[in-house]
Amino acid sequence: MTRRTMPWWRKGLVLCSMLAASASAVAQSYPSKPVRIVVGFAAGGSVDVLARIVGQKLGEIWGQSVIVENRVGAGGNIATEVVAKSAADGYTLLLHTSAIAVNVSLYKNLPFDTQKDLTPVMTVGSTNGVFLVPSSVPAQSIKEMIALAKTQSGKVSYATTGNGSSGHLFMALFMTLAGVEAVHVPYKNISQMYTDLISGRIQMSINTLPGAIPHINSGKLRALAVTGSRRAELYPDLPTMQEAGVSGYEASTWYGAFAPAGTPGAVISRVHGDIQRLLGMADVRQRFAAAGLDPQGDTPEQFAKYFRNEIAKWANVIKATGMQVD
Repeated sequence: MTRRTMPWWRKGLVLCSMLAASASAVAQSYPSKPVRIVVGFAAGGSVDVLARIVGQKLGEIWGQSVIVENRVGAGGNIATEVVAKSAADGYTLLLHTSAIAVNVSLYKNLPFDTQKDLTPVMTVGSTNGVFLVPSSVPAQSIKEMIALAKTQSGKVSYATTGNGSSGHLFMALFMTLAGVEAVHVPYKNISQMYTDLISGRIQMSINTLPGAIPHINSGKLRALAVTGSRRAELYPDLPTMQEAGVSGYEASTWYGAFAPAGTPGAVISRVHGDIQRLLGMADVRQRFAAAGLDPQGDTPEQFAKYFRNEIAKWANVIKATGMQVD
């Protein structure tokens, strides 16, 4: 009696069915314990605000605790390293700003490979930068600020939260396109930066909109323009930099979700799908708008391609300006 063996093609079908069933089981059981979202910046900042909105909603959807963990330092690199070296099981996620694309070129000898050690999940949100001046500065528009900076070349200063920060990059782009020079004053403490800006010790700054809202609304700082391609929903009368006369200017801060490389595709799909779902909720969109944030949403593949392009874009800016970290 001969023993009949299963044809190779049928074995392949059985294996594919088993893998599909296994992936489905993983997605259905995830998460079965608390999930942490690691953020590389201090509590109260724009990415922290976004992470807590997303974390709360994911916790409700999943029926599990979602803990936001602030691992501050090195431009967000400490948080990136934590996630890059975590287990690839979906229980440690990273929510980072567009600084993660800048850091690839800005920092030398990073203890991880950003593109190899992380899996892009999606773009969660974005926000405009806003060009700010203290009330003591007479400029009422970007054109007037450019004229002032040119007549007082070398005497006008601008504040940022450090070398290589988004504010530093955005201002470098502005000075290049507008043909002006100004003195860079980097701060490690954002509260002190705002104190000196409001007092008039510093004449201008570009910062993310969420952190600037209270100072704009109080009248302590004057907003001249937003840096993105579209006007901010909160301040519809505020022009974009291009509308204000700086041709070719477009820069915004985006916020992306990442997982450790090797995280099962089914888990990535679950995280992506549930974040996409919450971004469509009316209360989430209201909370985003109040914080000066715009909900986004794309596929993991689209985000991965965009992320690669962002790395290349800022690598060119860093090379052209000779920018270095402290």
